Amino acid sequence: MGEEQGAVSASVTDQPGAGQTPDDPQQLRVDIERTREDLGDTVAALAEKTDVKARARDKVAEVRETINQRRTELVGRARESSPDGASSAATQVRAKAQENPIHTAAIAAFVGGFLLGRITAR
Repeated sequence: MGEEQGAVSASVTDQPGAGQTPDDPQQLRVDIERTREDLGDTVAALAEKTDVKARARDKVAEVRETINQRRTELVGRARESSPDGASSAATQVRAKAQENPIHTAAIAAFVGGFLLGRITAR
């Protein structure tokens, strides 16, 4: 409606020699073959976009791969930090307890009394 009669679309005018019929039959065959290949590629691309199951499978595989990578990374980080972190924390607590035995005994008595009170209150 909004276009003039005889108007040519932009895709047709972008091609060299567009709007002109080649005089050479061989050139005409080459143009037809190129147009067929372009049309085939376009149809294949559209078919791929409309294949919802394949796109969903691809997305699931992509998410699964991302999760596996992150899991491997986190497990590696945890293994690196856990043995050293836990043993160094235990060593620090033990050293502090040996430096301040009175404070350690007072804290232990307080925690023991608190737990005993909670247990007997039930």
